[in-house]
Amino acid sequence: RKTPLKHTTATELLATCKFRRSSYFDPCGSGNAFFRQVMRLLTHNMLMSNAKGVSEAEGYPLKLEATETRVEETEFDADFLKKTLETVKYDALVAAAHAVDRELPASLDGADEAALRAVHEALNDVHVVEGALVCPKTGRRFPINNGIPNMLLHEDELS
Repeated sequence: RKTPLKHTTATELLATCKFRRSSYFDPCGSGNAFFRQVMRLLTHNMLMSNAKGVSEAEGYPLKLEATETRVEETEFDADFLKKTLETVKYDALVAAAHAVDRELPASLDGADEAALRAVHEALNDVHVVEGALVCPKTGRRFPINNGIPNMLLHEDELS
């Protein structure tokens, strides 16, 4: 029996996050660091194209083309990961992980800690800094710049 994740507000979610020094970006070395936005594969797993004429089934999953990535290790929590995986479309995650040179098992056994750690790394530790997301139906490219996917559509693409 799967238990749905508890819905939380953004404030509650941020209060539970553990930020480390490596999550901050200081381009000039001035000591005035700020939090740098990044796109994780967990985010990719939730995105789809909503262009005119593209159904949900046709616009998901977006193909990931990463030109720059980085890895920042986060704390592994098997129970939290298992809850998160209840909402993740695993086949899409495997394809996205492959696009950033990470190999995941074709199917996941919740008792295999090595496999869970690999999935945790793919979902949480891999950050896509630059690249694009590509609609599988139309080929429309959504750029990723500085870790932020731009999913805005042009006026003629709106449904």
